[in-house]
Amino acid sequence: MRHRSRKKHLNRTPAHRLALFRNLARALITHERIVTTLPKAKWLRPEIEKLITLAKKAALEMDGPGDEKARRVAALHYRRLAMSRLGPVHGTGIYDKKDEPQDDPLSGGKSYDTVLKKLFREIGPRYKARPGGYTRIVKQHYRRLGDGGHTAIIELLKEGETKVRLKERKPAAPAPAPAPVAPATE
Repeated sequence: MRHRSRKKHLNRTPAHRLALFRNLARALITHERIVTTLPKAKWLRPEIEKLITLAKKAALEMDGPGDEKARRVAALHYRRLAMSRLGPVHGTGIYDKKDEPQDDPLSGGKSYDTVLKKLFREIGPRYKARPGGYTRIVKQHYRRLGDGGHTAIIELLKEGETKVRLKERKPAAPAPAPAPVAPATE
């Protein structure tokens, strides 16, 4: 029975779902914008936001007070947690659309070795002041050829960018005033 089972299965085995998540997460970190089906995008959003939160915590830890060695150990812990979610990252370099390695701004012109470096050096510090909501899903109006699946774009927000709401939220109505109590007469 499937009582209280919340996660989407996406018609895949657990091993296939894990591989799918790792591939989608690496692609999103690499390109910061990918086109996929709508159910996959909705399924990927909370997972990738948890990874970005780990990178953000590591960036905040490195800027925090205290002994430098203790801060580095705490940041290493967050890096290892992210590595366990992303799987083996050796050989997952970051390349642009022309298949040339992207430059890492912190390593003096060298290219990124892995997706983890980009996640922890660029993406995590970008969202230090943001309390959450690092991604945006934009539904596309056309369907995928072949099976007619709904497609969507999932992308990382730029620094300082906010999500656009179609309707403004109205402020909450004030609480009703308590009814006046009549004085007791004898």
